[in-house]
Amino acid sequence: MVTGIGIDLCSVERMKKALQSQHFKERIFSPEEISYCESKGKRCFESYAAGFAAREAFCKASGKNLGAVMFGGNFTITRNNDGVPAIKLSGNLAMPGAKIFISITHESGFACAVVVIDKEGE
Repeated sequence: MVTGIGIDLCSVERMKKALQSQHFKERIFSPEEISYCESKGKRCFESYAAGFAAREAFCKASGKNLGAVMFGGNFTITRNNDGVPAIKLSGNLAMPGAKIFISITHESGFACAVVVIDKEGE
């Protein structure tokens, strides 16, 4: 049963400005995410903005505290061999038995993410 849906939109330009701070980058994004985003070259800011939007969308879908998702180090966007994104949770964000679906896109200076959480038996 679907127990949560969240969506968020993030300005790529706003993210580009925020990423001038290395501290911000390393506090928000996992090393795996930074590596992925940086591999995109000049388009890296779109990927960072999408990752940020994914965090916000997850908060809306799950009801989890924004600070815990942004700064806890327990949220990572991963990708399979085909580049399909997924959310990996650990620690206080872990949701055993939940299926988490994510869709990410970016276009015309904005990135968007949608998260759906499905928990069996609820």
